[in-house]
Amino acid sequence: MPEYRRNRVPGGTYFFTVNLASRRSDLLVREIETLRSAIRAVRLTMPFHIDAWVILPDHMHCLWTLQEEDSDYSGRWRAIKKRFSKALLNVELRRPDAVQRDGRGIWQKRFWEHTIRDDKDYNAHMDYAHFNPVKHGLVAHPVAWPYSTFHKCVALGLYDSAWASSGDVLSASGTGERL
Repeated sequence: MPEYRRNRVPGGTYFFTVNLASRRSDLLVREIETLRSAIRAVRLTMPFHIDAWVILPDHMHCLWTLQEEDSDYSGRWRAIKKRFSKALLNVELRRPDAVQRDGRGIWQKRFWEHTIRDDKDYNAHMDYAHFNPVKHGLVAHPVAWPYSTFHKCVALGLYDSAWASSGDVLSASGTGERL
């Protein structure tokens, strides 16, 4: 079996898709404060800049920029997943292989990552993340989704609050999830 190789660029910006093992779960939004706490704790010991983040019931998308000499995004994801999982007390076990390893089986084993190449790529992934709740039919407009950095981006002047709310159609353009 070929070994999967991830692209590691110190100080790079990356887009991620991270899924729960059960794609029918609402655990991420139901336990949003537990997830936020796990992210904050990991950022204290393994800093990274959050460019964008959207949390949906069963998966999340985000853009991170790592520090100049750092490329260990896998370690950060491992720490976030572990901290979140350990903080939950009564969650049904999911994957049998994770249970065998004394895991909780909450997360899919891997995550999808993409190294951002340029400003156009960055903007496409930023838009994809923020439009995702609309794509999944959770809200009619990005501004209506509470678990997103879209609101922060509006406050910073990066988006207008009415962005993608006038019937705009955004294509997935190969970013994020496989369609």
